[in-house]
Amino acid sequence: MTANVAVLLPLALTLILALTLRKTVLALGVGIVSGAFMLASYNPLATLEYLAVTAGRQVYSGGSWQIWHLNVLTAMVLLGAMTQLLARGGAVNAFADWLYHRIRNGRQARLGVVFLGWVVFIDGIFSCIAVGHVCQPLSQRYAMPKEQIAYLVDSNASPLCSLLPFSSWGPYVMAILAGIALLPVSPLQAFLEMAQLNFYAITVIGLSLLVAWSGRGFRGEKHKESSPEPVHLGNAWLLGLPMASLLLSSIGFTLWSGAVSSGSWNITEWLTHADIGGSMRNACILATLTSVVLLKLGGRPFSQLIRDILSGIKGISFAIGILIFTWMIGAVIKDLGVAKLLAGWAGQLLSAHFLLAGTFLLCAVMAFTTGSSWGTFAIMLPIGGEIAVAVDVTMLIPALSAVMAGAVFGDHCSPISDTSVLSATSSGCSPHSHVITQLPFAVIAALASLLGYQLTNLTISGFAVWLIVTVTAVALFLLLTLLNGKFARSGELLEEGGTEVR
Repeated sequence: MTANVAVLLPLALTLILALTLRKTVLALGVGIVSGAFMLASYNPLATLEYLAVTAGRQVYSGGSWQIWHLNVLTAMVLLGAMTQLLARGGAVNAFADWLYHRIRNGRQARLGVVFLGWVVFIDGIFSCIAVGHVCQPLSQRYAMPKEQIAYLVDSNASPLCSLLPFSSWGPYVMAILAGIALLPVSPLQAFLEMAQLNFYAITVIGLSLLVAWSGRGFRGEKHKESSPEPVHLGNAWLLGLPMASLLLSSIGFTLWSGAVSSGSWNITEWLTHADIGGSMRNACILATLTSVVLLKLGGRPFSQLIRDILSGIKGISFAIGILIFTWMIGAVIKDLGVAKLLAGWAGQLLSAHFLLAGTFLLCAVMAFTTGSSWGTFAIMLPIGGEIAVAVDVTMLIPALSAVMAGAVFGDHCSPISDTSVLSATSSGCSPHSHVITQLPFAVIAALASLLGYQLTNLTISGFAVWLIVTVTAVALFLLLTLLNGKFARSGELLEEGGTEVR
């Protein structure tokens, strides 16, 4: 028993360091080295040999290249390069100028923020920086609170990326899913099924639309900014064409590869047999080349394009480091037998009736304290999968979805999250005020999601669950806006020297 418990030490170190130091790469690195030390019987030279072999196996193993891993790494590098090309090449600003001249009132301005977040779906961090920055003139023109801009930006960045397999999140998450034993479907199908059950991400996006349409939840500025600076007419194509080529070619390459492999006319068979890694790689190559060509035709020097690409590769290197460490710690945990041990305990001690809600809450706490959804995915997706298989194999996909949803919730309202900070600073408000004003809406979505996962655990039909989740979220939103309105009126009366009417 003692020996069995000892294999948990590397995982425990990883979790403790991630929660206390909030440095995912360091935490994963310590877990990898300590686990390798145990597997090598505490021999330093054997430990180094094991680490070298394990790292090498991530790209070449069993006499063949690990094509999936290589395709994912290539796609992530290209997405990082494309992000910087579009940001530094002026494509985002040009699209914002084009959008600015087509907005006529405050409602359209708020919906414009949401719409731009949907267009710039490529990456959560890129979305936060780009959308917040380019929508600041809208806040000046229509007296929108900076906190409202930041909320709309943040709510349509990471939550949206967690639903789209063709964003930078897709290859990362699917690479982790590919290593989960007993996954009943392909990584792409698993991702899509998880997205359909991601109550938090979908509810957050729905609430942001409700806020944008109604204008409720935030108090408007008392004084309108005077005469905002004039802007150029702008160009929608510089951003629109690369994004459209990424989305459409991703779908096209995926379906084509599946059709060729399956030899069937059934689209489900196409998705099952599709080469997701190769399709994402090819789509990213096409979209990146499209960006380079458009920017070069627009007059950007070739030398500057090279610098933009190198800057993008440098920016994505941290995420690539996390992914490689994720693969390595997964191999270490597998060799130690940690997942099987935890799954065995879970099968004996956990109730299947609270598996999904508990998973959601656990991952939310972890992501909130670390400020990293990707770090939470790296640690909890493999473990959550093993536990779900041991407790109730039919709940495997819902449990993985609960990991995704909980991680996005925790990251969404964490004051140390990079997306929270960037959403605030790019929108012109302080991170503290953004987190405080966003928190009530995040909690509403989380409560509705918690109810949704508990009902799913009780095998309630999907339509009924979504109906209850939607009604709960809308009811809580109306209650929040009612209370906000009451407090706002009371504050105005007190400012005017009046007395509050009870």
